[in-house]
Amino acid sequence: MALFGKPKYTIVRIKKKEIPDGLWTKCEECGQPIYNKTLDENFKVCPKCNYHFVLGAWERINLLIDQGTFQEYDKQMSTVDPLEFRGPKSYTEKLTQDQELTGLIEAAITGEGLLDNKRIIFGVTDSRFIMGSMGSVVGEKITRAIERATELKLPLVIVSGSGGGARMQEGMFSLMQMAKTSVALSLYHQANLPYISVLTNPTMAGVMASFAGLGDIIIAEPRALIGFTGPRVIEQTIKQKLPEGFQRSEFLLEHGFIDMIVHRKNLKSILSQLLIYLS
Repeated sequence: MALFGKPKYTIVRIKKKEIPDGLWTKCEECGQPIYNKTLDENFKVCPKCNYHFVLGAWERINLLIDQGTFQEYDKQMSTVDPLEFRGPKSYTEKLTQDQELTGLIEAAITGEGLLDNKRIIFGVTDSRFIMGSMGSVVGEKITRAIERATELKLPLVIVSGSGGGARMQEGMFSLMQMAKTSVALSLYHQANLPYISVLTNPTMAGVMASFAGLGDIIIAEPRALIGFTGPRVIEQTIKQKLPEGFQRSEFLLEHGFIDMIVHRKNLKSILSQLLIYLS
């Protein structure tokens, strides 16, 4: 009979709809998947746990400087290889790789612009470029920006995102940048001009031990890692367990190392208020 000759079930094959890549980002802190549009609208901050994602140098500039007002200094200044450093990769190869990855020539961008219509000198380091470490060009660009702020008698704001210290590939040429930037800031302070330092995750080593730690007011983003040597190295050295949250913004605020912690979405308005007070 035809009735019994028919298959009991009809199998329908549905082609799985492919989801395009690049629509979601997984939070590095809580693991929550975040729609990229939502993440961008929230200033690259996780809406669930408040984790602040790393921002690139130009993202920082667009966040803080009034649109269309930024004028970059020393744009074409690039690094050479004074020691002809060799490792798994040559220094030149590493520079080329990070230039292609970030679209930057070096780990720092400096210039001037308006922040809520207030003219300032602005600098930012980018941890995506050799961990934001301070080679001779980074130190020179920061120093020239400080000197320009002194000359023009303008407020200075530097946003530091540097997980690396002095750049080992440049040896003493790199180490001397700590002293050079600090001396420039000393002369700037003598002119009674305001310098606001903003510390982001991470700000470590030679950058923290020089210009990043010398602000008249030091601001940090929430849970930013800030210090000289990383906590694991310290624990291995002293053979002791460090306190909970050691070297995070909240720990440092409690112990008087920084002045305030500011959420990224409020950073521009807080900087604007501080510039009014300090002027």
